[in-house]
Amino acid sequence: MHHLSEFHKQELHNIAIRLEHSIDNDKYACDGYFDYVCGRNRPLFSILELTIALLQLPVCNDVATNVDNAVKAITEAKLKNPNLQLVVLPEGFNAPYAIEYFSKYAEKIPEGQTCQVLSQLAYSLKIYIIGGSIIERVEPDKLYNTCTVWSPSGKLIGRHRKIHLFHIDIDIENEGGSFFNEGLALTAGNDLTVVDIAGHKVGLGICHDKRFEELARAYRNLGCEMLIYPSAFCICQGPMHWELLQRARASDNQLFVATCSPARDNKSGYVAYGHSMIVDPWGRVQREAGATRQVIIDDIDFNMVDAVRRQIPIFPQRRTDIYSTQLIKQ
Repeated sequence: MHHLSEFHKQELHNIAIRLEHSIDNDKYACDGYFDYVCGRNRPLFSILELTIALLQLPVCNDVATNVDNAVKAITEAKLKNPNLQLVVLPEGFNAPYAIEYFSKYAEKIPEGQTCQVLSQLAYSLKIYIIGGSIIERVEPDKLYNTCTVWSPSGKLIGRHRKIHLFHIDIDIENEGGSFFNEGLALTAGNDLTVVDIAGHKVGLGICHDKRFEELARAYRNLGCEMLIYPSAFCICQGPMHWELLQRARASDNQLFVATCSPARDNKSGYVAYGHSMIVDPWGRVQREAGATRQVIIDDIDFNMVDAVRRQIPIFPQRRTDIYSTQLIKQ
């Protein structure tokens, strides 16, 4: 079992003391309304501005090292930014992303070592943690690519199993010469995952999930104001599609989109593109990382979601008498 070091425990204690004296009530507002134009039902007390951190971290072949690096990065981010409320880790943040490694590094959820550390860290820092993704073992021969979400109480409040397994076979002339098929080792998930983050509905996907507009639309129909995709996006398609897909999902559904990639390692067998990103509801890139290790911290202003949906009210303008995106499996 991987436990927090004494140094990390002391750092968490120091942060907790600071937080007791830095509670900012100005970020809370009373809405309690349903606005058809905005298409979402917000709780009575919701935070209109959310401080988020995307941790673009390197990944090595040792789980303990990867998890410890994540703990250090999260702790440092919270120490420097006491108002930090949500941290997002990359897809496959605790182990190498490769077919031959999936079974070797798979863990049970929530009793595995990685989950135990994330739970304790979320509770100690009083933050939400979207734990990128890890390979989840359900049965000896059944593995999922799974994103976990932890509340400030340390409780597991979301578990998203990647719905669309990554499968590409790109010809060399199309910036590729690449083949990858998660289906050779993993099982696809069957459920959408919506979590409540500080009073806002957030829809979850993992990497390849963001290529599917129907999924994003289903999340919008469920009232989501933000979509988060931990993503180890292939470098072969990164320059062409990475930003394009995120801006499309944000613009089509008038919500925030955030992605978190591992840091690029050109010596690894699978090279992630990097460039973790936040896109606003207008479809503009709000923040973007480079290719290497980087931590992005920024504010999500949910008032912008309302403003965009009010000024360009496409949600009530849809011709659902002609077409519709229906959620088949609840």
